[in-house]
Amino acid sequence: MEQPFKPKPLLNKSELRQIKRSRTRVEGKKVITDDVKKLKSLKVTPEISFKESIDYYKEPIWIEYYIPKESRFAFETKYLFIYLVDPELGEDICYLPQKQAKESGTIIDIFQMMENGDAEISDLIRSSYHSTISMHESIHTIFKSYKESESTEDLKTACYLTEALLKYEPTMASLTYFKDYVLYNLNYFIRVLNSKRIEFSLEDATVSLLIKRRNELWEMENRPIDDDFDVLAALFFEQAFPNRGASELNEDDLSVFS
Repeated sequence: MEQPFKPKPLLNKSELRQIKRSRTRVEGKKVITDDVKKLKSLKVTPEISFKESIDYYKEPIWIEYYIPKESRFAFETKYLFIYLVDPELGEDICYLPQKQAKESGTIIDIFQMMENGDAEISDLIRSSYHSTISMHESIHTIFKSYKESESTEDLKTACYLTEALLKYEPTMASLTYFKDYVLYNLNYFIRVLNSKRIEFSLEDATVSLLIKRRNELWEMENRPIDDDFDVLAALFFEQAFPNRGASELNEDDLSVFS
């Protein structure tokens, strides 16, 4: 019986490992190449259902390649789907708010905790977030409106404010009472926006963080290599950090806190 046709992988395993390490180069060369077949063979989107796609952040990747016969450059947009990895829930007291939020389907509402919590927690929140408390209040107001009336008007704003708060972490309050709450809230808002089919776009540094967390999960659980993801992720880093060599990218570039 004739064997079914199997497409040749875009890259062999050693090349894929090199991409994973360097993020931007293969054998010292830019991933953006004139290999039209390789670039055109990338799927526009992965073959997942809408329900499954809610658990992914979608990043557009602009691909450019040269067509010699036509003496012109062609452009295509394909999408890097990054699986959202929620923070691990340990047994320490700082993980309790995440467990409660997950069970009730809510965010970890720092402003509400400050308003309704005991004096010790409220004081620590005020001292830790004195410069960002207005951001927390805005997130609280938007989320309350969404839960009470299903209003989606300002959900993007809440997501972007949450993303901005990554730059202010960790704080003494988060380390003590609600570790990694920003990552939990960010994933929450991404999923809500996805479920409502609302288009939005995150900063390059945030996308880098989501890729890093996804790659760590794949390595830890020894999940199968996704050829398209690795190539598209490499193209993302090439576009996001065009003036930086692979050797210059370090953990500080790809994470806010671990």
